[in-house]
Amino acid sequence: MNIFIIGTGLIGGSMALDIQEKYPKAKIFGIDSNQEHLDEALKLGVIHHKSTFEALDKASIVIVSIPVDVQLEVIPKVLDLVNDDTLVMDVGSTKELICDVLKNHPKRRNFLAAHPIAGTEFSGPAAAIKGLFEGKTNIICEVEKTAFKLQEKALEVLIKIGMRIRYMDSKSHDKHIAYVSHLSHISSFMLGKTVIEKEKNERDIFDMAGSGFESTVRLAKSSPEMWTPIFEQNKENVIETLEKYINNLEEFKTLIQQNNFSEIYQKMKDTNRIKQILNGIK
Repeated sequence: MNIFIIGTGLIGGSMALDIQEKYPKAKIFGIDSNQEHLDEALKLGVIHHKSTFEALDKASIVIVSIPVDVQLEVIPKVLDLVNDDTLVMDVGSTKELICDVLKNHPKRRNFLAAHPIAGTEFSGPAAAIKGLFEGKTNIICEVEKTAFKLQEKALEVLIKIGMRIRYMDSKSHDKHIAYVSHLSHISSFMLGKTVIEKEKNERDIFDMAGSGFESTVRLAKSSPEMWTPIFEQNKENVIETLEKYINNLEEFKTLIQQNNFSEIYQKMKDTNRIKQILNGIK
């Protein structure tokens, strides 16, 4: 197999590493607008060869792992260049807009809209790690619009690298992911911003930050280049989740002002159910 990875950062690079392990004979080619990333990916063994769009006619599978705004232009171009039996799969965090952009493309059947629910707060080729996708969920949208043989090809790869598969329409995907992923990142960014604005002394933040703060603010280290387009593309759903979240924060604030700590206790107790939900997922 000739696997082309467009975007050699955390997700694309981690997929490249896992595919190398599961398919030792596969050749991994990297395409990246950032030449330093491309050089680093080659040096680290994330990819075997640097490549260009002109070579995509040799691809068995193309994995597009770039910011969601850029992929709106890149994926149609990729589809124009690949052969009829090539699978093109994206890994973006929003699905409705890219599916809409591609709905009338002559090679829509070559495209699989996928979203692996995995990652870390780090970026770039050095962030790529083996086993990132083991036990994680991959959501596939509009699977019926992908050629059956290419569906099979995608499923084989995704399952081999350890992923569970779920199917969803693109609109539902974007709505649900706004709550379970996008809101988490906004909360983390704004918590970090609040602390930075209040605690002017960076040494104080370092010395006093406990594990709770560190784990909650971890996502604030994520790439703004990646997340700003996600929030833009999923704007309506993100606003809806923020309104609900802000209402809950305002209610919590009011209960504190009213010294109603028995109600605060009950709300936290009720929310402890999230442990069972997440343990059930695992």
